[in-house]
Amino acid sequence: MKSTFSRFFGNSEKEELLETDTAERSEDVIKVPLADIIPNRFQPRTIFDEEKIDELARTINIHGVIQPIVVRPIEDGKYEIIAGERRYRAMKKLKWSEVPAIVRDMDDKETASVALIENLQREELTAIEEAMAYDKLLKLHSLTQEALAQRLGKGQSTVANKLRLLKLPDPVRRGILDRQISERHARSLLALKDEELQLQLFEEIKEQEYNVKQLEERIHQILNPEEDEEEEEKKPKTKRKAVSKDVRIALNTIRQSLSLVKQSGIHLKTEEEDEEDFYKITVRIPKKK
Repeated sequence: MKSTFSRFFGNSEKEELLETDTAERSEDVIKVPLADIIPNRFQPRTIFDEEKIDELARTINIHGVIQPIVVRPIEDGKYEIIAGERRYRAMKKLKWSEVPAIVRDMDDKETASVALIENLQREELTAIEEAMAYDKLLKLHSLTQEALAQRLGKGQSTVANKLRLLKLPDPVRRGILDRQISERHARSLLALKDEELQLQLFEEIKEQEYNVKQLEERIHQILNPEEDEEEEEKKPKTKRKAVSKDVRIALNTIRQSLSLVKQSGIHLKTEEEDEEDFYKITVRIPKKK
């Protein structure tokens, strides 16, 4: 059985060293001091679900480690993880002094490739982590998007759409990473070529809690202001009662107060209705954060 690495990038003798199916290899499992192990520097995953790590730690505590981690020797007698960082983190939580490991000699390119592919196969990365992994694999192996898509068993458009996310400003990419906005929100923002507008809409998404359809409508308004003006002109004119200065101050005070509550971490839902004789503000406060 070919290794994950060789299936993606060839089957040279050197690449066959990267097999991760230990059942078909006669490699020795040794005990490595946990204090001598460092995480993979090429790990594409930047956020680990601590609840899942805790769950894995409980499983390991009861049943032991079914599959050893794979490491490579580096300077100063240390070892770097090639595969199995979640297991490493779980064993660290259990305060083990030694962990079962298989030691392999790999260069940076091979180590990075294995880490990227292992995580892409798990399909638990955020869209921006996945995009960064694709970008690194393209550069590491001088591949075209089409060639990478074929090796990963994905459509070229899927790979291309993920890579386009890397063109967004840093705060927006961080927002995807922190799951503040969805991938579909982010892809909609790409329709705006101006970075300042992208950042402005990113803040609006969070403040107004736009769904994707609402965001697309908002973007359409920005890109087609003439159409909106024509629509407004077509609407019948209605006389509105004058609003006193005191009422405007009251409205602004309420809006500022609601904004402060949102900043405290409570996700309010507010609706404002401008009736003929009064303003109506509806506030929904979730019972749980």
